[in-house]
Amino acid sequence: MSGTTVGQVIHCKAAIAWEAGKPLVIEEVEVAPPQAMEVRLKILFTSLCHTDVYFWEAKGQTPLFPRIFGHEAGGIVESVGEGVTDLKPGDHVLPVFTGECKECSHCKSEESNMCDLLRINTDRGVMLNDGQSRFSIRGKPIYHFVGTSTFSEYTVVHVGCVAKINPEAPLDKVCVLSCGISTGLGATLNVAKPKKGSSVAIFGLGAVGLAAAEGARIAGASRIIGVDLNPKRFLEAKKFGVTEFVNPKDYEKPVQEVIAEMTDGGVDRSVECTGSINAMVSAFECVHDGWGVAVLVGVPSKDDAFKTHPMNVLNERTLKGTFFGNYKPRSDLPSVVEKYMTRELELEKFITHEVPFSEINKAFEYMLKGESIRCVIRMDA
Repeated sequence: MSGTTVGQVIHCKAAIAWEAGKPLVIEEVEVAPPQAMEVRLKILFTSLCHTDVYFWEAKGQTPLFPRIFGHEAGGIVESVGEGVTDLKPGDHVLPVFTGECKECSHCKSEESNMCDLLRINTDRGVMLNDGQSRFSIRGKPIYHFVGTSTFSEYTVVHVGCVAKINPEAPLDKVCVLSCGISTGLGATLNVAKPKKGSSVAIFGLGAVGLAAAEGARIAGASRIIGVDLNPKRFLEAKKFGVTEFVNPKDYEKPVQEVIAEMTDGGVDRSVECTGSINAMVSAFECVHDGWGVAVLVGVPSKDDAFKTHPMNVLNERTLKGTFFGNYKPRSDLPSVVEKYMTRELELEKFITHEVPFSEINKAFEYMLKGESIRCVIRMDA
C-alpha cells in the first residue's frame, strides 16, 4: 500500500467490454482519485455473477458500452475521498452493487435495506458525485457498472457501497458474498425464517438457490426440496443440504400439487430463485395453508403478472419479496463474513472454478455452459 498513489491517477489493467457479447479485452486504464464520499479500492479477487453476463449480453436492456463489469469482489482500500470517516487505507472490504447511506428513511428503518440514494441502478454508468466516470483510456471515459466495476485492478466506489470486514477473512472466499450468495442466504434466514425441523422448497438451483438451500440447512430444516428443470443440478445440490428433488417436467400435474402431496398439504417455507413467473406462482401455492410463507427472489420479466386465487391468501399463506436477502450492506455483511469464519457457513463449495485475471473470458465460458456456480478471478495473476 504505497502512499505515493494517493491523489494521483493510477494506471492499471482492467477487462473492458467494448461491445455487447464480445470477449472482454484487458487494457491499461486510468483510474482517477476518489472524490467526496468515494473510496478507491485495490481489487484482489472478483467473481463472475450471472448479472454481469446478462448485462454484457445486453439482450434485454439499454446497452451501455464501453464498460467495466464486475460486482462481486474483495479488496483493500487504497485511498479515501473527502468526508470519508469510517474507512481508511488498508481496510479489507467488500464492494456491493447496492448501498447504505445511513441517512434516508430506508436506511433508518430496521425493516428495509433499499437505500434511496444508493439502490442498484443498472443504467447509470457514472459516479453520483459529479455524473462523471472515474475510468478512462487515452482520455475517453469508460462506463461503470452498478457502482462497483470490479473487473479492474483498481476501482472507485461510493463509500456507502463498501462493507468493511474482518481482515483475517480470506478475500478469495468471502468475495462471493458481495451479491448472489448473500441474496439467497438472506432470503431464507432473514425473510422465510424456517424453524428447526421444518420443510423448505427451493425453486431454482443456481448459485442463489443453492445459497437459499444453505440457509435452510443452517436453520436446521429437516426437509429441503430442490425444484429445477435441469436434473444435472441435483447431485451438486446435495452438498448444500437438499434432501429431495422434483423436476416439474416429470409430472403431468402442476408442481405445487406434487409438493403438497409429498408434504401432507404443503411445505412450511418456499424460496423462489428463478425469475420465472410460473415458478413464482408454484412457490406460493405449494406452501401450507395456515402458516406457509413463500419468498420471491428471482427478477421477473417486465410484462409478467402474478396471478393466484385470493383464497390462497385468505387461507393464511404469506407472500414476501426480498432484495439482497434483506441485508444492509455496511451494517450486516460483516456478520455474514463471520458466519464463514466460524464455519457455520460453507463458501468453498460455491467456488467451482478459479482463473487468473488474464483468462477472465474463461469465467464467462464456464457460466454460459452452465459448468460453474462461482468462478473466482485472481487479479494479481
